[in-house]
Amino acid sequence: MKSGYRILWTDNALLELKKTVNYLEQNWTERELKKLATQLEKTLQLISQNPYLFQASMLKKCSKSSYSIC
Repeated sequence: MKSGYRILWTDNALLELKKTVNYLEQNWTERELKKLATQLEKTLQLISQNPYLFQASMLKKCSKSSYSIC
């Protein structure tokens, strides 16, 4: 990842991601999983470079969806 903000995942976000990946591994093809992983990496890169690109969560200050920017 190019330098930018560090993205810190909450324990809950990591758990939800793990559950989602486990489900998708059972129901998606390897090709679809690779495409999703690539898109997730691209999105995280965008967020690390520009944390205000997406709408902030109202649950926690400095939070973007399920991950925090520090």
